This record gives sequence, structure tokens and C-alpha cells, in this order.
Amino acid sequence: MDESKAQKERRGQAAKIIEHMLDGRKQLLSLLLQVSNHEPDHAIEPAQETLEEFCQVLVDYIAAGHFGLYERIIDGTERRKEVSDLALQVYPRIDDATQAALAFNEKYDANNTEVNLVDIEQDLSHLGEQLTTRIELEDQLINKLFGHGDTVSI
Repeated sequence: MDESKAQKERRGQAAKIIEHMLDGRKQLLSLLLQVSNHEPDHAIEPAQETLEEFCQVLVDYIAAGHFGLYERIIDGTERRKEVSDLALQVYPRIDDATQAALAFNEKYDANNTEVNLVDIEQDLSHLGEQLTTRIELEDQLINKLFGHGDTVSI
């Protein structure tokens, strides 16, 4: 296989990974809105099945980014220096969001028999801030992967 064909194949694989990740992101944000949409006085808590679905989609989204996009770049598969440099620059902030997502999932996972929803508003707010940063950084990385635009410091 010649280099040009191999490059097109790699970019096609990257595009599929990113498309999957972005589909997961849409679903995640929709569920975040549903879970967040309850009365502030806790009279109406988020439905347990919606919270469970949100936690599952959250973990799937984090995994898709980590094992699909970031692993490819961090392990040296990405040949373009500007993409690798950006990935190394933003990865620590993306990892912060990953840790926040995993902590949220651990606290509110359906397998946790001691789920307490008292702090869910605060926890959702913190998670939302972390996800916002992660999404902005992911978009910078995706744009760099496909040669679109410059990055912006966050």
C-alpha cells in the first residue's frame, strides 16, 4: 500500500472514531440536561433510570475519547508534530475532566447501594464545567487533526 493510500485510510479511521465520539457527546449532553432538570428543593429528583443511563453514556463517552482519539495520539501513531504537540499540551486538562467524570460515575452509579442525591446539583455543576473544558479542548484537537483553524488557550 502506498503512503498516500495508507494516510487516507488512517484519516478515515480517525474520522469514524471522532464521529462515534461526537454522537456520544450529543447523547451525553442531552442526558445531562434531563438529569439536571429537576426542582432545586430536591422535591423531584432525577429519575433513577435516567441517572443510570447518563452514567453509562458518560463512561462510554470518556472511553471513546481516551481509547479512540487520545491513545492514538499519545502512543505515537499520530505523525503530525503539530497535532501531537497540541495533544500533549491539552491532555492534562482533558484528564482532569476524565477524573471528574469517573468520580461522578462512582458516586452515582447504579451499583452503588449508598447513592445520596443531596449533592447532585453541585456535582452536576462541577461535572458540567469539566465537560465544557474537555469539549472545547477536544474540538481544538479535532480541528487540528483535520487541518482546520488555530487553537485557543483556555
